[in-house]
Amino acid sequence: MFTTRPTLQGTFGMVSSTHWLASQSAMAVLEDGGNAYDAAVAAGFVLHVVEPHLNGPAGEVPIILAPAGGEVRVLCGQGVAPAGAEIARYRGLGLDLVPGTGPLAAAVPGAFDAWMLLLRDHGTKPLADVLKYAIGYAEDGHPPVERVGETVETVRELFEAEWTSSAEVYLPGGRAPRPGELFRNPALAATWRRLITEASRASGDRVAQIEAARRIWRAGFIAEALVRQAGRPTMDTSGERHAGTLTAADLASWSASYEAPVTYDWRGWTLCKAGPWSQGPVLLQQLAVLPSELPRYGSADYVHLLIEGCKLAMADREAWYGDAADVPVGELLSEEYNAGRRALVGEKASYELRPGSPGGRTPRLSEHARVVATGEAGFDPLATPGVGEPTVAKSLRSPVPGEPDVSADGGTRGDTCHLDVVDRWGNMVAATPSGGWLQSNPVVPELGFPLGTRLQMTWLEEGLPNSLTPGRRPRTTLTPSLALRGGVPVMAFGTPGGDQQDQWQLHFFLAVALRSEVRGGLDLQGAIDAPNWHNDSFPGSFYPRGMRPGSVTVEARMDPAIAHELRRRGHDVQVGPPWSEGRLCAVARDPESGVLSAAANPRGMQGYAVGR
Repeated sequence: MFTTRPTLQGTFGMVSSTHWLASQSAMAVLEDGGNAYDAAVAAGFVLHVVEPHLNGPAGEVPIILAPAGGEVRVLCGQGVAPAGAEIARYRGLGLDLVPGTGPLAAAVPGAFDAWMLLLRDHGTKPLADVLKYAIGYAEDGHPPVERVGETVETVRELFEAEWTSSAEVYLPGGRAPRPGELFRNPALAATWRRLITEASRASGDRVAQIEAARRIWRAGFIAEALVRQAGRPTMDTSGERHAGTLTAADLASWSASYEAPVTYDWRGWTLCKAGPWSQGPVLLQQLAVLPSELPRYGSADYVHLLIEGCKLAMADREAWYGDAADVPVGELLSEEYNAGRRALVGEKASYELRPGSPGGRTPRLSEHARVVATGEAGFDPLATPGVGEPTVAKSLRSPVPGEPDVSADGGTRGDTCHLDVVDRWGNMVAATPSGGWLQSNPVVPELGFPLGTRLQMTWLEEGLPNSLTPGRRPRTTLTPSLALRGGVPVMAFGTPGGDQQDQWQLHFFLAVALRSEVRGGLDLQGAIDAPNWHNDSFPGSFYPRGMRPGSVTVEARMDPAIAHELRRRGHDVQVGPPWSEGRLCAVARDPESGVLSAAANPRGMQGYAVGR
């Protein structure tokens, strides 16, 4: 099969990420004797610098790690809703949805502390060693990818009129960042230099310095600046200026944490995902609903089956997932439940939102979800621009789903990053950093980065699994993956793309698994390059939370006969550009030979795998 690049193979170390500078920085750490976790932390901080339209230090990151010979764990870097983020407070402001931008949408920042815990508990390098790459690119400059400047241009008027601290960073001299010219963020570099200096004064010990850095973030100069920014009335997507709810107490009381993954066994594989505070179990539910005999890979029957199974899993996500509820994950993944769900997949495309009733429980959808699902008058999912990861409200004009979407009046959506690392000792990690985009909130002047907006994923309605609840995590779309064979970790993978993440990851995983049954070996690059698709038949996770029942977007490279057959079955098929669906990264390790592999997405022309 033709592929855009080879699947890399070697024995020393492999990295794949959504930006070549992050991949190469991680590889430099491996070459310097660091392990996969040191490398991942270095790459994560570089991504804050080189993909600021896709993630930032005050965003969030779920991480799945598999230490050599140890247990697979999830490290949760998703912060909670502040103590003052109560539904009544938002409703009292005349809001029906949490705004897509501004401090009202800011959860407690989670990414920084998660990276620090990973470095403290599983890394070997000092803090200064892993931060030096990000500091160098922020201080000395890097040539930005084209989409950074494009994103800045979409919010130029907002930056110049309202978010002037952002204009100072991203419109120096009135010019947006341009490819081929060095772009710098000296305020961010200064933040990390001060952090390292203050942490070094606390102790000469590596772990003690990391702990000091965590305290500085939660209660030192960084915390003080974040709280000041949250209190500033800020223009958001509601068209009004609002202050946020984040306080010093919120920052001081939260920390990242470890938990067990949710798992599902399928044909000798075990898939590991974050829990239902993420959308991770959606991938597992899609596997669970598959019949024992699958149609031919890539056929119209195969694509139809995956689309319809995804609709059922996403309907359950809407009705059951969230940190504010006791989610019946075991029942949602049980064979008894999925036998009934499997029977719902018919010959024709479904246009309904059909959550199930695990254990006889009655599903409950938000009023907003019910409206967009039934097409009642009063809500046009395409009429209101927002800021978030790609959603069903996304314009088909966007050349690459998973990249910032530009609306007619200048609204723009951010997206996400991803990175995977495996080292020569067999340590493996997958992480999906996101949030805190340059277009989410004004840059904190003293720090060089903005707050995030993850609370926009919660509902302003009481009693739902994903209701806005102080001290609870908003249900996030971020969902890295780790796969085992025979109980041994063999593959880490993931993708940006909001609600599309566990659609594209399922398609990738099945391509790897099904082809390996026929050919042997893991064809990572072939699975990434294969024609891809997604559907929008469920309420989106990001403001303005729209839905397109029956819709399917396919790449133009898909066989026209398959698209024709999908239309015959009732799917509302849209044909996108030939390389537009998915931004996957993957690394793998053969436990018998020790051979390492890596591959990266060619779409968008910035993801790269490196290794030897």
